[in-house]
Formats: sequence, structure tokens, C-alpha cells
Amino acid sequence: MWPTDLDLSAPLVWMPADHRLLGEGERAQPYLLLGDKYARAVKVCAQAQPVMFPLADADSVPALLAAVDGVVLTGSPSNVHPRHFGEPPTDPALPLDEARDEVTLAVVRAALQLGVPLLGICRGLQEINVALGGSLHQRVHTLPGHLDHREPAGVALAEQYAPRHTVTVQPDSLLARLAGGAAEVRVNSLHGQGIRRLAPGLRAVAHAPDGLIEAVEFPAARSFALAVQWHPEWRCWEDALSSAIWRAFGEAVRQRRAQRTRRVAEGVSHPRE
Repeated sequence: MWPTDLDLSAPLVWMPADHRLLGEGERAQPYLLLGDKYARAVKVCAQAQPVMFPLADADSVPALLAAVDGVVLTGSPSNVHPRHFGEPPTDPALPLDEARDEVTLAVVRAALQLGVPLLGICRGLQEINVALGGSLHQRVHTLPGHLDHREPAGVALAEQYAPRHTVTVQPDSLLARLAGGAAEVRVNSLHGQGIRRLAPGLRAVAHAPDGLIEAVEFPAARSFALAVQWHPEWRCWEDALSSAIWRAFGEAVRQRRAQRTRRVAEGVSHPRE
């Protein structure tokens, strides 16, 4: 018998796995990981059920998207491999995750095509930009006139994820509505890479004081499509803008859940796109 507190009608949100080796030397073993703070934000602030598809590949993406109600592309210690925008890595120590790239870049394109609600966070914003034909600065902190957007080393997480700088928000954007019309908001932006060339079809809707793009929207999207360079998952219930982002995403995935449920009731096994 199912537990009585299990809500089988909750929307399902696909969250990608990070691929890591854990352990020392020859004893290191591969693991597929998902950060607790991202899953918890989906569960608590979007009121949805996070799911993972371990060992998914690009070919399986359309079928898997048909089984979920939204996608959150999480942040990660790893970066998108620069080969996806025609460059070699500038730093040999750059942490990469090509197995994740294979899946998430395909997820971006398919989710937008199929109208699946999409939220990108930090690496997720960069994945969206690269998947659609944009490029990245590999080391923002080395660029003249730019801030060092990386988190401070050797401090507690609460300090690392504290607001670091303001961003200016485009007034006629989804993000502006979620920010209550505020022209500026303070964000906990922690990253080493950032958007260099904005992908076709994306619109920059927030900028850091140094001009770096900090949020994008996809105006042609058929559903919720927003990506931010900061971390709204961090204790999302304590921050007004973070809460608003997750609520809006949650509303979008519930709408898709209702549509999927209706199709199942009508005997249609796949979305009529």
C-alpha cells in the first residue's frame, strides 16, 4: 500500500545528474549526483517532485521529456566544455563534465521545442546559451573591467551564498514581474564563467554592474523559460525573488501536469506538438 502522505499527482521535474569520481586514486568510483539544495527547492518552493534519469543519453531525451512536467538545469562545480562553442579550454584545471553536456544541451533544445517549462541556474544558464548557439567567457575574473564573480574561499556556506551584487532588470520582462517591478535586485551570483555571445532567440533581462548578462528569457517559448546566473535555490523560502521564481515555475509545471493527465485520460500516449 502506498504511504498516505504520498502525492502521486505531484508534477515531475527532471534534474540532470552530475558525473563525479569520489574516492582517492585507484579506489575512486563514478557517482551520479544531484545537489540537495536544488532538489529541496523543487520540492519545497515549487511544490513538485524532483526526478533523475541516471545514464540518460541524448537519444532518450524526447521520450523522457514526454514523461515529466518541467526541467531544472542546476548549477555545478563543472563547466560546459568549451568545444561546444568552438574553443579549447583556457585552464587545464577547468572542471568539466562532458557526460552531462551530452544530455543537457539536447534537453534545452527539445524542451523549448516541446513547450516543457525550463528553469536554468548558473551552469544551467550557460548550458541554455551554448545549446542555442551562444558562447561563454571561460574566466570572467580575468577580463578587464569585470568583477570577480567567484564565491569567496574558506567561508561558511551562508556567507558564500549571501547576496554579492545588484543586477539591473529589464522592466518589460518576466523577471521584472517576478521582482515586483524592481529595477534592481541583489543576488547571490557565484560563478567563474559567463555569457560572452548571447545565443539567437534569447533575451538578456538582467545585467551585473560590470555589464555581464545575469539572466535570460526565451521570448518565443511556449511555456516558462527563464535562466539566471545566480542561485535562487539557496534557502528559497527566505528570499522574495527566489520564492517568486520557484512559484512561477511551479505553476507552469502544474499546468503541464494537468495537460499530460488529460491526454492520458483521452488515451493519447504522447504530446500532440
